[in-house]
Amino acid sequence: MTSQDTPFLSRSVEDYLKAIYGLSELGKAASTSEIAGVLAVQPASVSGMVKRLAEGGYVQHLPYRGVKLTPSGLREALRIVRRHRVLETYLSQRLGYSWDDVHAEAERLEHAASDELIERMASALKYPSHDPHGAPIPTPSGAVDEPAHPTLAEVGAGRRVVVRAVRDDDRERLRYMETRGLVPGALVQVEARAPFNGPIALRVGDGGAPETIGYELATQIRVSYADV
Repeated sequence: MTSQDTPFLSRSVEDYLKAIYGLSELGKAASTSEIAGVLAVQPASVSGMVKRLAEGGYVQHLPYRGVKLTPSGLREALRIVRRHRVLETYLSQRLGYSWDDVHAEAERLEHAASDELIERMASALKYPSHDPHGAPIPTPSGAVDEPAHPTLAEVGAGRRVVVRAVRDDDRERLRYMETRGLVPGALVQVEARAPFNGPIALRVGDGGAPETIGYELATQIRVSYADV
């Protein structure tokens, strides 16, 4: 879809579609409370917007489960996600932004940038496949490879994994992960796990010193197994 035949969507509609996409990446419906939490709005506001989106053909309401994107909604959501991730990559690679700053900057720019500008940025970057946080960048046609990588919190003791992607919506968390070496491409050895969602002992890199991270942080890190 080109910028000439892309329908105009308000910033709030784009934000909702992107939020619903993020919440439903694993195939589940997005609940009103989840959407409200992501967008920092009241549940009543979400209900009103969901009704508008359903009337516009962008979402389908599933009773007692939440909402899912329709094919039209998914297409628009992926267009917005592509904008965001291309912007993050351009800011990082060409303008020297750190990986903990690009998310907020891309959030501000994604609604104003034209599709043509995004494609020129992607071309200048030689069409990157992933953003600085390891998330796949959708193609202009809306294709995206979203592997079902487990989180570090799901990895058993004694396993070696490679960090594939991290959540990018918290600047302080990104800075902390960077100081620990928990960035895309890093090799991690899980040494031990405390029960009941307790801390996880691990080593980052070959010969890295032992360290411990919290369970909640581990849920924000997607990995693939290196020992299979």
